[in-house]
Amino acid sequence: MQDTFFIQTNPDILLRTHTSSVQVSYMEKHKPPIRTISPGRVYRNEAISARSHCFFHQVEGLYIDKKVSFADLKQTLQYFTQELFGKSKIRLRPSYFPFTEPSAEVDVYWGLETETDYRMTKGTGWLEIMGCGMVDPNVLDNCGIDSSEYTGFAFGMGIERMAMLKYGIPDLRTFFESDVRWLEHYGFDPLDRPNNATGVKRV
Repeated sequence: MQDTFFIQTNPDILLRTHTSSVQVSYMEKHKPPIRTISPGRVYRNEAISARSHCFFHQVEGLYIDKKVSFADLKQTLQYFTQELFGKSKIRLRPSYFPFTEPSAEVDVYWGLETETDYRMTKGTGWLEIMGCGMVDPNVLDNCGIDSSEYTGFAFGMGIERMAMLKYGIPDLRTFFESDVRWLEHYGFDPLDRPNNATGVKRV
């Protein structure tokens, strides 16, 4: 689905395209219940728009236990969008991901209050924010977890994309161009120093 980048001097080493490898490693070593959040840098060539980039940061969530349902997944995502964006109206559209079944794309209702809203949502009010789904039983079985007893859900999103939406940043590529003025404009201290009287770092 995406180009994979290998190390030229050692073709046995590749740069991960998703952080799913962290989830698999954890499932192989631990028994349910499992609740993980896996952030990390990923590398893939996504030629979906002029704002794409070959590397960025992703975070994936995984929850496995007895009687985990799609309704649990939806409620978790609604809570997330409410806390991050102040918007809890979401919709789940059928999609395909290799390790979940059923799979879905998650859209949040952003609204149509401003001209920017119209541009971002192409006049629909809806904005895609992440992918998700129920963990495929084959994945559980291959990790030594009995799929007849346990179920689970997973979701994944780009961290920079979330920041773009929350703070109105127009281009993903600016995160990687090392422009100190841009970092300072959005309140990030390039030297990671405390930047207020309380000594708390702004994030």
